[in-house]
Amino acid sequence: MTEQTADRLRWPGLIDRLTEWLPARLRRGVAVVPVVRLSGLIGAVTPLRPGMSLAGVARTLERAFSMKNAKAVALMINSPGGSPVQSRQIYLRIRQLAAEKKLPVLVFVEDVAASGGYMIACAGDEIFCDPSSILGSIGVVGGTFGFQELIKKIGVERRLYTAGTRKAMLDPFLPENPDDVAHVKALQREIHAIFIALVKQSRGARLKGADDVLFTGEYWAGETSVSLGLADAIGDLRSTLRTRYGDKVLTPLIAPSTGLLSSLLGRKSAGAETLTQRDGIAGLPDELISALESRAIWAKFGF
Repeated sequence: MTEQTADRLRWPGLIDRLTEWLPARLRRGVAVVPVVRLSGLIGAVTPLRPGMSLAGVARTLERAFSMKNAKAVALMINSPGGSPVQSRQIYLRIRQLAAEKKLPVLVFVEDVAASGGYMIACAGDEIFCDPSSILGSIGVVGGTFGFQELIKKIGVERRLYTAGTRKAMLDPFLPENPDDVAHVKALQREIHAIFIALVKQSRGARLKGADDVLFTGEYWAGETSVSLGLADAIGDLRSTLRTRYGDKVLTPLIAPSTGLLSSLLGRKSAGAETLTQRDGIAGLPDELISALESRAIWAKFGF
């Protein structure tokens, strides 16, 4: 055997040994499905407790879609909704990245994907859920309080100065104006129509329920959601991905990055501790309000 032939025979073995030192996700033939968790209320809940937003999740999504050897991207969603603007922007970014990287998106609903949470779920090419998951609530809601009688009783005089006849619309310390209510309802109908169009575009012929059932704001458990076409199947992330990509499929969780500047500002990610919170009792009233608001929204869906 010549020395040249011996060298050729040694190279494959050397490559195999070197490959063993590589991270599993970089090895040839290994299926990788990065996982991104999208959870919590969407948009600003209170200044001290920001919710999920495009700014907060964009980098994480980009990292997931850029991962080497990725066969798909899995999204785990657990959200009762919130801002329609942030919900749609997150939906659009997911679809843009899926088109750019030519990767399918698989959504797995945990407790809730309702309202804006369901809008984000519609970014998936397929939606899976647990039998006890809550999906739907395709509607728009808004509310306020009326304190005009209360301030009269306690002897408070309301002083309000505006430029613009509708600038004080729906002020909680003024009597309710029917024209203001009609204006708000018109806005809600417009936003609702955008939501409906997005769901129809995303789910297409898979939707099986009538419009006056699907788009009333009602929500359903997993099995009924599948029967209505709001989800594709009952399934959990691990079992579904193993069935589709093999038992050795890797599912790395892509966590939000925390840079030095973010840490110094005390705002590492949505829901992270802030400087004001660390100041102690000064942040307690806002924290209490935030907690109550969050609890009320989750409680709507039984959680």
